[in-house]
Amino acid sequence: MDKNKITYGELNDLNLKSIIALSRCIQSVNKRELKIIKEGGLTFSQFGVLEVLYHKGDLRVSEILEKTLSTGGNMTVVIDNLAKDDLIERRPDPKDRRASLISISEKGRKLMSELFPKHVDNLSEIFSVLSAEEKKNLINMLKKLSGV
Repeated sequence: MDKNKITYGELNDLNLKSIIALSRCIQSVNKRELKIIKEGGLTFSQFGVLEVLYHKGDLRVSEILEKTLSTGGNMTVVIDNLAKDDLIERRPDPKDRRASLISISEKGRKLMSELFPKHVDNLSEIFSVLSAEEKKNLINMLKKLSGV
């Protein structure tokens, strides 16, 4: 019998262990990220919207959904709450009167200018356990796994 050959049961065990490790990793990173995001009084979704507007400029809701990899389910509530807190502004899209453009407000820009560097530093700390080569390999493996 070939020592390097893996059995069906061992393969299933590896698959289960892989999904558990991936889930625990995501939970751990999210928990560490949430500390920074909460400092700004935001949720993950609110931070994602502000971050994309901060870096990409004015966008339609459909573009925000695409760039934040979110689903439309709660995006209206997220945008309504950000607008209520004066962190974003809505205005009609001059190219399509049925759509609105969402912009980050001056208050939102100030918040992100304080929060985003902390976010980047936190990510640096989280990923400091990996070498540059390991990060590249991780990215490639995750893209492969997600079918990208």
